[in-house]
Amino acid sequence: MSILTRESDTIKTLSANTFGSAHPRSLWQDAWIRLKRNRAAMVSLGLILALFVVAILAPWIAPYPYDKVDFGAITKPPSAKHWLGTDSLGRDVLSRLMYGARVSLSVSIVAQIVILLIGVPIGLISAFYGGWTDTLIQRGVDILYAFPSLLFIIVVVTYLKAVLKSGSGPLVSTLADINQATGGLMGVFIALALIFWLTVARLVRGEVLSLKSKEFIEAAYSIGAPGHRIMLRHILPNTLAPIVVAATFAIPVAITLEAGLSFLGLGVEPPVPSWGIMIAEGVTNIRSYPHLLLASGAVLSITLLAFNFLGDGLRDALDPRIK
Repeated sequence: MSILTRESDTIKTLSANTFGSAHPRSLWQDAWIRLKRNRAAMVSLGLILALFVVAILAPWIAPYPYDKVDFGAITKPPSAKHWLGTDSLGRDVLSRLMYGARVSLSVSIVAQIVILLIGVPIGLISAFYGGWTDTLIQRGVDILYAFPSLLFIIVVVTYLKAVLKSGSGPLVSTLADINQATGGLMGVFIALALIFWLTVARLVRGEVLSLKSKEFIEAAYSIGAPGHRIMLRHILPNTLAPIVVAATFAIPVAITLEAGLSFLGLGVEPPVPSWGIMIAEGVTNIRSYPHLLLASGAVLSITLLAFNFLGDGLRDALDPRIK
């Protein structure tokens, strides 16, 4: 081995020992390493993944069908046969919680789809093109922001439920079929589509406005790169980190919204189980049968905390200023 080769190997070894690795890590690799150091975020991630598995496999792993009625075991406390007890109709609480997870997670997935398909493109286009496009879009966002969110959602859901039950026509019939297949969640999905993209659109707009003045964007313009390429290949990837964090924090808001609407009787339609419906049933029997409220309330609280802890961990992990 020559002297130059040995010196080159020595320099690589010293560089690796000094800077941690001979190959630089990407933002996402570095973020994953920082996220793994956050125990609360990793435990929350494990709980969320387990919840998704339970929701997907509920028809096979649930002890009983969610609508199975046992009049011989009405409002029974937790036992070996029913681990979390039964409700006022003799239905197994644990099984209904498993099926209720499907409703909550489906709402959370729809919220993310709305954010990605509506909020991100609108915020990107508004800030990138500016001018009258930005003014028109932002005034529309301001108008939607002027309505109280919860009241607006209740009005939309109530109106859609009435239209789908009494309306006619091919479009209404199709929406009614989808509403029946989703257990009455069509109104909740449309309400999410009208509300959830607003915050993300403003967040993306702010990020794009700050990125437009960066040197690498000016360099892309100087070499003749077209506007759409700069927007999709240079600006959009640099806004993904705040989008991921915002989407993670939007999930518990969507789950809480669905539970609240179901609690008021505007969400899923019985006998489809929902954590909000189960909490409403538990409130009416809190003195006589507290296990009905404790089981559903605990599952909802733990799920919301898990998503919030994961969102905090992702926010810290994706911040390049944190080392």
